[in-house]
Amino acid sequence: MLVLAVDTTASSGSVALLENARILSEVNFDPPATHSRKLLPAIDFILKSSDRGVQQIDGYAVAVGPGSFTGIRIGLSTIKSLAYASGSPVAPVSTLQALALKLLHPQTRLLCPVIDAKKSEIYAALFESTGSRLEEIIPQGAYSPDGFFSLLPSRRIVYFIGSGIEVYKDKLLRYLKDKARFAPRSLFLAYEVGLLGSDILQRGQGRDAQELEPLYFRKSQAEEKN
Repeated sequence: MLVLAVDTTASSGSVALLENARILSEVNFDPPATHSRKLLPAIDFILKSSDRGVQQIDGYAVAVGPGSFTGIRIGLSTIKSLAYASGSPVAPVSTLQALALKLLHPQTRLLCPVIDAKKSEIYAALFESTGSRLEEIIPQGAYSPDGFFSLLPSRRIVYFIGSGIEVYKDKLLRYLKDKARFAPRSLFLAYEVGLLGSDILQRGQGRDAQELEPLYFRKSQAEEKN
């Protein structure tokens, strides 16, 4: 199965092409240019460098959030257009789950992705690894940092990843002290989005393009003003 995966939920973005869960090509991009300027050229480059065409793609995987509202919309609209034109199914993937997958290792059990949501909030969840699977222990959502960190088990080692760690590391350490571990992993997620998406598609749980919805967890600024 050939899967094109996209993540534009943060300031950096990435595109990956996977065949049977094996990566063929990956492109990562950072600002200053916006996702709207870089995403389609990155997709075009990945397909050409892998000697593949859009007509060969069996399914798409896209990070649907949480994250940047603008970034999420760009990623979704692009994949919707490609999937609608080809009739291929799409796997919606949680940004938090993709981040947690970066931490998956035989020696890691509790995995905690934390994204800075601005406005003194974080998007976060706690997962426990069970073999190659991730079980949600604390539900994904928008939290106050203190409210979320107080829910974490203080007697078990927890591995952290995400933009929220840079902002709230000192506050986190007050709750977990020496039980907190910080993994030096990149935050480019297209490969992990592709792995999770490939699994969804293999199980026949992909969606039609028009069924795709963003995962926000809170209202955008425009919605709050209305």
